[in-house]
Amino acid sequence: MSITAHLRDSVRLPDGDSLVNGFALEGRGDGPGRALLQNGHELEVYDLSEVFAGEHAPAAVFPLPWPGWDMGVHSVSPDGSFAVFSGQRAVRATGVGGETLWEYRHACWGPEIGHLHTGDEQEVCRGLEHGSCRVSDDGRLVWAHVVVEPEAGNWQECWVVLDARDGRELARLPLDSVASGSHHLSHPDGVHMGLCIGMGQDGILLYWARWDGEKLTSWDLNETMDRILADVHAGHPGFLTVEHYGADLRLHALDGTVLAEGAREPADDEDRRWVHGCGFVDADTVIASTIESDDGPKRARHWLLDARTLDIRGSLAYPTGPVNREVRPLGDGTWLTYDRAGETLNRWSRTPS
Repeated sequence: MSITAHLRDSVRLPDGDSLVNGFALEGRGDGPGRALLQNGHELEVYDLSEVFAGEHAPAAVFPLPWPGWDMGVHSVSPDGSFAVFSGQRAVRATGVGGETLWEYRHACWGPEIGHLHTGDEQEVCRGLEHGSCRVSDDGRLVWAHVVVEPEAGNWQECWVVLDARDGRELARLPLDSVASGSHHLSHPDGVHMGLCIGMGQDGILLYWARWDGEKLTSWDLNETMDRILADVHAGHPGFLTVEHYGADLRLHALDGTVLAEGAREPADDEDRRWVHGCGFVDADTVIASTIESDDGPKRARHWLLDARTLDIRGSLAYPTGPVNREVRPLGDGTWLTYDRAGETLNRWSRTPS
């Protein structure tokens, strides 16, 4: 079954590709979300509702604390008053004027044997490894994936919970990861936080946790899983994952119990696999894309699935022609695609606006 997609909004937004093919979209459950786009030595924050309404100026701009460091996944407080940056050797909170509010120092993500830091905080060491951070939806906590060095030459990755007011460490969870990178996903219940750690060919690690003010409770879901944490929705009891190599999609309860498993393939084509970017269009619908190869957008297809069973409802047909394989649902009945040639961010729905 073919389902026609309807274009709701279209706006030129350079670097908007990272909204659908990266972690620049920060949703807070109160609208389409915000775009956190790096522009030179600054992090520009855009309210997507305002962008699609014709406002082209960023809602806030934060100077990057380490202009030479372009890795890490950063976060901005719900009220937009401060940003938290995941650096190579520190997590730092800064105000809109660039002033440092606090800093949480940790070991280096890119150490080399025999390499000593010069003492210059702007020094960037070799390596692509990085962590991530996320401000909680109530603005009180900062969750961060960092690397520590409890003794010389012995590194360990940890998930830490910090007080957003002063960066004080409230809790720490040692991890068994050797990360290439990571990202956080805030649960709409305002309590739970998810962490997904990519380790390249060594697989994926996935955790959920909560901090009740006194105790950190965590769920290690990695004994039987090698899956990417994709999305969660306020109106749905589970979270969505994609198998590391795109074999299938699954819905899980927070403890990892499988609630539903989608067909391994939406068609009788063994070369077709699911793309990592997928999620909830709304509480009842999941959108996901498949590719037959990496040859280009003409080989990609987008599918709508039932959010309770992951049964396929149909494939999407776009009136503008083929779109790139990446897709980013917003949870409000719409989803984003990005036209790289025209640097255009497009917002779609199943029904006309």
